[in-house]
Amino acid sequence: MNYISTRGGIQPIPFKDAVMMGLASDGGLLLPQSYPSVSREQLEAWRSLNYPELAFEIISRFVDDIPINELKAIIDRSYATFTHPEVTPVLKEDGIYILELFHGVTLAFKDVALQFLGNLFEYILAERNQKLNIVGATSGDTGSAAIHGVRGKKGITIFILHPHGKTSAVQALQMTSVTDANVHNIAVHGTFDDCQDMVKALFGELKFKDEYSLGAVNSINWARVLAQVVYYFYAWLRVNEEGDKQIHFSVPTGNFGDIFAGYVAKRMGLPIGKLLLATNENNILTRFINGGDYSLGNVVPTVSPSMDIQIASNFERYLFHLFCDDPDRVKAAFAELKERGRISFTPAEMLKVRADFCSYSVNQSATLETIRNFHEETGYLLDPHTAVGVKAALEILPSDSARICLATAHPAKFSETVEKALGKAVPLPESVKELQGKPTRCEIMDPDLEKVREFIVAHAG
Repeated sequence: MNYISTRGGIQPIPFKDAVMMGLASDGGLLLPQSYPSVSREQLEAWRSLNYPELAFEIISRFVDDIPINELKAIIDRSYATFTHPEVTPVLKEDGIYILELFHGVTLAFKDVALQFLGNLFEYILAERNQKLNIVGATSGDTGSAAIHGVRGKKGITIFILHPHGKTSAVQALQMTSVTDANVHNIAVHGTFDDCQDMVKALFGELKFKDEYSLGAVNSINWARVLAQVVYYFYAWLRVNEEGDKQIHFSVPTGNFGDIFAGYVAKRMGLPIGKLLLATNENNILTRFINGGDYSLGNVVPTVSPSMDIQIASNFERYLFHLFCDDPDRVKAAFAELKERGRISFTPAEMLKVRADFCSYSVNQSATLETIRNFHEETGYLLDPHTAVGVKAALEILPSDSARICLATAHPAKFSETVEKALGKAVPLPESVKELQGKPTRCEIMDPDLEKVREFIVAHAG
């Protein structure tokens, strides 16, 4: 299994090189040359597997340069850190299935991929006797999950940029309270898009990237997406036990990585009906799917901050497939975006989009109302991102279908918003209570690429 760039400027590379490259050297994103096919018979054979066993069956189909026993050990080690025996359990609440993805160390879905990626990095670096400087941008959850995935690991130094004051208090503490010597937090006066733009710029400076051995933990790294493919299969197998209803997934979406993992699962043969892309007021992707309008706007701060994004970096992976795997068409699209602030699509392309996706935008008042109503009806607490996905599913997915909503974070990570919705305090898990009063370390900066570069040079491993 080799990997290629969405922009066509590199020769195919094996999996381990793809992990270490992160962003392709031509500025594109890496994808497998082909997707392995999974038959219905194979799905049935997987029904009795636990989560790590299923993860091995799926991930191993994309990896042929790590010995089987080593890959299995990496996967087993990655999911041993989760507090629920099923890793990503599926619950049914009031006709909606909730796929809980928040039982990892930082209480967010990013742990599913970043525990795996951290162990992958450690394995490859030890094998090659190399060091790595990870540089990433976060709207809140990726940063903490990445930090906890690599803290204290040999040969790795990590730099995480986040928008200052625009994450939840718990998200900020989960990052800045990790004071290990190999962890550096940079709080940027600006938006997540400012952070992401600077990270992409650094990876685009090939001499700097090579000299300082930069590695990526954002979902631009293919291994992140690959790890997330697993829980679509896991949830489908659990829900499909109840009959042959059509199964749809509702995914609260910011950077398009999580929902793209569902698209990969569908391309592999998982019988998914629609992938519902749920957005907040930052609804560029909803405008695209519903009206073919992919035009940039301003970022609006909301109660679901991890979705406060305009430029979804993983969208390029989908565009590559939408454009019939044509890298020239991808490059032309992003040239148009840079020049005109928009990308144009043909009617035939939009028909292809709507065959796989549907979309719905949920504003902040509806998000708070959904948290309150769902709790009153079921006793179940939704975080604001999951509430966006649940509201979207209730609005546009057929009630006689199986609607699986991805619960991307524990409600305690956004306790201020949940308390506002309910009018009362939210019970906090011990891991969150323990953050209060911890010493923190963080560098606050303007969105100045040169200053960020200087800081990395001064602290690189």
